[in-house]
Amino acid sequence: MDSRQYTACFTGHRKIEEPPAQVVYRLTETVRAVIGRGCRYFGAGGARGFDALASETVLRLKVQYPQIHLILVLPFDEQYRHEGNWTQSEIEQYHRLKKSASKVVILSRKYSPGIYYRRNRHLVDHSSICIAYMTRTNSGTGCTTRYAREKGLQIINIAAQSNG
Repeated sequence: MDSRQYTACFTGHRKIEEPPAQVVYRLTETVRAVIGRGCRYFGAGGARGFDALASETVLRLKVQYPQIHLILVLPFDEQYRHEGNWTQSEIEQYHRLKKSASKVVILSRKYSPGIYYRRNRHLVDHSSICIAYMTRTNSGTGCTTRYAREKGLQIINIAAQSNG
């Protein structure tokens, strides 16, 4: 069975420039819509910002839609140790999300150059829909979204919805 048709991935910026409640609202409505179209699996990359918001949204909606699953695809375990600047609450959220996810995929034992790029490609390669929060195309999110478009995924940019 090819599960890509039932899978959506998330990509977005670590820093969100608008009130999180507005993003969560649009994200929740978007995830509900793709669940209505048969999506059951939701892949997220374990980063701060949009990845964490998306993961929390999937877990919250799982109460109402028990058939859905959060799949965390981590570039390497405990990425916050390499990245630095994570707050204690972000680290606690990271561990909570790992424990709550239906599946955790860890691509490498430790950091290596290109590992985030590999994580993003893995998410896209296993999905048919890419739910993005992209306000800047010159970014990792922009690169991931371009790759998703090249691979024929439907792109839903919820940041674009914020102005209208």
